[in-house]
Amino acid sequence: MVCEKCEKKLSKVIVPDKWKEGAHNTTEGGGRKINENKLLSKKNRWKPYGQTKCVICKQQVHQDGKYCHTCAYSKGVCAMCGKQVLDTKFYKQSNV
Repeated sequence: MVCEKCEKKLSKVIVPDKWKEGAHNTTEGGGRKINENKLLSKKNRWKPYGQTKCVICKQQVHQDGKYCHTCAYSKGVCAMCGKQVLDTKFYKQSNV
């Protein structure tokens, strides 16, 4: 769960968009090379999990942020910036 401000910062998907004119990840504008093996090109290698870890549970976070999805929802904060988004005072949650 992220706040409205951090929705713009979410990373892009690796699959090309179907709408070609305004797409950022197509081959027409010089974005990607045709028949390029992503495993062999070291400089732009895609890493599914970043090096960032959750502040609370020390689990790897898949986006650039402070909290993993589980901890962000249980605390009611934005996963990227830590701003209070949801009031979880009356939620019935377990610690498991």
